[in-house]
Amino acid sequence: MGRVVRKAADAAVTGSLTVLLAAAVTVGASDLARAQGTLNDRLAAGSARNAAKGSGERLLVEAKELVYDNDRNTVSAVGNAELHYGPRTLLADRVRYDRNTGRVFAEGNVRLTDETGAVVTGDRMELTDDFKSGFIDSLRIQQTIEQRGRPARVRFSAPRAERVEGQTTTFEYGTYTACEPCKDHPERPPLWQVKAARIIHNNEERRIYYEDSYLEVAGIPVAYLPYFYSPDPTVRRDTGFLAPHFVSSNVLGYGIGTPFFWNIAPDYDLTVEPTFLSKQGVLGQAEWRQRLANGFYNIRVSGIFQSTPSAFLPGPLGSGDRDFRGSIESAGQFYLAQNWRAGWDVVGVTDKWFLDNYRIRNQSITTDYFREAVSTAFLIGQGDRSWFEARGYYFKGLSTFDWQKQQPIVAPVIDYDKRRDGPDPIGGEVRFQANFQHLTRDATQYTQIPRTGTYLLSPSVNGITFPLYSTCSVFERGQCLVSGLAGDTTRATAQVSWRRTFTDEFGQRWQPFAYLRGDAFFVNPSTTGYQNNEVTNLFSPESNFSGRVMPAVGLEYRYPFVADMGPLGIHTVSPIAQVIARPSETRIGRLPNEDAQSLVFDDTSLFEWDKFSGYDRVEGGVRANLGAEYSITGRNGFYMNAMFGESIALGGVNSFRRGDIANVGRDSGLETTRSDFVSRFQVSPNQNISFITRARFDNATFALKRLESGITAKFAPFLPLETSLIYARYEAQPELGFDRRREGLQASALYNITPNWFVTGSVLFDLSHYLQVREFYASAAQAYFLNPVGTAPTYDRADKFYVSSSGLGFGYRDECTTISLNYLSSPIETASGLRERNRTFLLRIELRTLGEANFRQNLSTTTTADGIATAR
Repeated sequence: MGRVVRKAADAAVTGSLTVLLAAAVTVGASDLARAQGTLNDRLAAGSARNAAKGSGERLLVEAKELVYDNDRNTVSAVGNAELHYGPRTLLADRVRYDRNTGRVFAEGNVRLTDETGAVVTGDRMELTDDFKSGFIDSLRIQQTIEQRGRPARVRFSAPRAERVEGQTTTFEYGTYTACEPCKDHPERPPLWQVKAARIIHNNEERRIYYEDSYLEVAGIPVAYLPYFYSPDPTVRRDTGFLAPHFVSSNVLGYGIGTPFFWNIAPDYDLTVEPTFLSKQGVLGQAEWRQRLANGFYNIRVSGIFQSTPSAFLPGPLGSGDRDFRGSIESAGQFYLAQNWRAGWDVVGVTDKWFLDNYRIRNQSITTDYFREAVSTAFLIGQGDRSWFEARGYYFKGLSTFDWQKQQPIVAPVIDYDKRRDGPDPIGGEVRFQANFQHLTRDATQYTQIPRTGTYLLSPSVNGITFPLYSTCSVFERGQCLVSGLAGDTTRATAQVSWRRTFTDEFGQRWQPFAYLRGDAFFVNPSTTGYQNNEVTNLFSPESNFSGRVMPAVGLEYRYPFVADMGPLGIHTVSPIAQVIARPSETRIGRLPNEDAQSLVFDDTSLFEWDKFSGYDRVEGGVRANLGAEYSITGRNGFYMNAMFGESIALGGVNSFRRGDIANVGRDSGLETTRSDFVSRFQVSPNQNISFITRARFDNATFALKRLESGITAKFAPFLPLETSLIYARYEAQPELGFDRRREGLQASALYNITPNWFVTGSVLFDLSHYLQVREFYASAAQAYFLNPVGTAPTYDRADKFYVSSSGLGFGYRDECTTISLNYLSSPIETASGLRERNRTFLLRIELRTLGEANFRQNLSTTTTADGIATAR
């Protein structure tokens, strides 16, 4: 008998028609009885054969029918054939196994899934019986990977390919892309793809080699690369060159940076990047990264021996004739125990302009309205109801107008916070807080009232004067503030508090509380050098040791009235009253104030026990805080909340009436017996729209003193638009140095033109800029009137809607490509108080799994804020 057919109805071949093909081919072909040998015999035979091959895996097949061709010594699985060999699966309309050669031939809708999850499809495959090697016609491979937390599919295709030992696949005239085919027109080329005479995918090395290749965009060749390789898409780190970046600048010249990444080991690597600049030489950069068992750290160094130092301004406006310039940056974090971690983030530079001049960016550097690098080291411990943090800070001013002598070194700053249940029978919650701070600075920082133009230095370049380092012209109280005291200041604070909430049978909520706080100061002011001796004209700092104690008791009362109004939602009205009794604050104006200079009185601070933002000040006196809150919670997601209240000084010294050396408390709305009124109104019609506004009103005239209002909205699915609008207006605070109002409007929006194309924009209007221009002109005109030398100043009327900063972006994104072009116009604060603009274009192109490139170009500017004498 030459041919035996086993059909699906044949009960002798197990109910599921699952047989071991490897066992079946060991069965003799002389008659049907032997072909129908017992299943146990087949299992034993299959196991023996696989053991001989060094593998314990078995070949399992399912099909509508099995065909044994004894003449040709073949076995075929016909009709929805499904073969499993270990982690590999082969699907096809028909699979034929040639026992003479040990080859497997699959035809019709062939689909092979390997152990990595990659899916290989083709019209015809010729494979070894373990599916690891062979030839494939009309090959297509689809592999799903995780990259940057997102799933991505990559695709290979070729008319002919060879697979060797499951490790290397060679594609003849192949293509590679990470783009999905067009759903409506799959015959169209993807957005981008690499075409090559040969593509070799080595799974063992996890690399893809391209020979005689082209990069095509929308089917159009845009770049020819005779030979290159890229990491396998599953690889997150691989040795090789990264995407270059390009430089174009008047002072740096034209240049190109070619970063090289060296994957030394799984836990550490090195990136070296020389940037060749036509006017300044070679900028060298290197970054070392290492991950340890309990954390990680990195170190980045940059440096250059400049060919043309004269391109930069002389000191103190620029780096001067310095030949070598460079920086070092490092960050790290280590988990010392389950609840403890330590780390650092530091930046060091040879000069304050280097990072900006050579366009080196660090996340620790702020660049919006001023440039500053913050270096810190920390130790943090966290328990279930406790927190410990110790830090040290070094602030490096990166703007021409920053004087480093006035920047403090703060080390250490230690905070501890512990909460626990109160002991019986008082119950409630007991909280212990502690803070320790030490800082030192070389030069006292003064702020003139009002903030007019008085400076320590006034260097000139090309006939233009640039005043630096603002100070006071008259060192008297009421005309000069001390923002930072030279010398050493140490403070230790400890506070223990208790509170408990009771709800009576009528629904009234009573919360008694008490706290005891103690502060110890050790102050060693410096009154020599620079202008430090002038501080004695403003106040008499308490040298050496001093202390203060602040006990307090209080009660907070709330009575929420709740009404369920059916379709109109749940309405709640809550009157709130809080009374705090404590002695007057002592030593006001005789102690430095470093961390409590930001005082904002609004709805968020109305019911705070201590309204100061830091520990250097402590609120004293008897005070009542009164208010009412009204809210609506709708059935369909609607929410509304409103609050109105004020604070009343009942006895003792009002801490906000007597300003300290920085006048904190004055012009705050709290300095009078009855404070200004504060309010909040918030409404969210649904989860996509939210509006909130906060306001402060004069307690006598109800004039608006402070207003902050904002709205965010998402209009999807009706309109693919996300937008936000924020408006702020602050009235003048002359005792703090702001002798005119400040007003601004910021708008931003993101509009998805299509699911792939988007446009984004933002703009910040300085609505009080015209007042600044007018005052600057008046000051210049007065100076010219007294000394008519040079050209008389002219007044350029400024637009009330002055664009302080703006941004516009346009781009495309899909599963394989991101392209964005952004224009940014950001303000730079100048010594005169006016703002110039820094205009920049940013282009970013990312071909997912293949690489990305960025290009940044500054437009010409005449500012000297970055230490450059000529336009860029």
